[in-house]
Amino acid sequence: MTQPPTYRITDLQEEDRPRERLQKLGAQALSNAELIAILLRVGVPGENAVQVGQRLLQTFGGITGIHRAPFPELMKQHGVAEAKASQIKAAIELGRRLTLESPEERPAINAPSDAAALLLYEMSALEQEHLRVLLLDRRNRVLQSVDLYRGSVNSAQIRVGEIFREAVRMNASALIVAHNHPSGDPTPSPDDVAVTRAIVQAGKMLDVDVLDHLVIGQGRWVSLKERGLGFS
Repeated sequence: MTQPPTYRITDLQEEDRPRERLQKLGAQALSNAELIAILLRVGVPGENAVQVGQRLLQTFGGITGIHRAPFPELMKQHGVAEAKASQIKAAIELGRRLTLESPEERPAINAPSDAAALLLYEMSALEQEHLRVLLLDRRNRVLQSVDLYRGSVNSAQIRVGEIFREAVRMNASALIVAHNHPSGDPTPSPDDVAVTRAIVQAGKMLDVDVLDHLVIGQGRWVSLKERGLGFS
């Protein structure tokens, strides 16, 4: 049986080719599928690169889903494999880092929901418990996100000094602590409250405001500050 041909971007009409459209109109004019197609370069039998991009977006639920997807899972997709999966993951990560490196484009945290919006989609997909710290400047813009602990987050294991080490080095004015519950239930535990209390007290001594501690679950989150747990 004759196999369908493998489609390349050059098989498209010139005005429909993503790279040519990017050069003429700018990257902002391209769809997500077209941007992914530029990274893929070639399609597979029966699908051109843009169609493969559309399939990936549909399979994983958009760019956010592709970013969250485990690397082996992305590699399993027809037409992707290791090299292309690496290119896609790297491109998405560069876009994420750009927002943190451009001072005027850094996200500002004005409410717990702002911090949750930055962390929820990624941390809710983690299979292990992670503790992260968002370091903020005087205008509550994010300077850096630091991943400090992996594994069970409890008061016996956490060294409070480590949480503030990067804050002092970066001259951060404030920070927000966040960790995930792989079970999916973001209900704070007694250990979560104890850890929060210790961090808040250390922040007062070091003149670094601890604005909140978020617990991330599956699509849900809890602000310990809003619940008055560990803050006084």
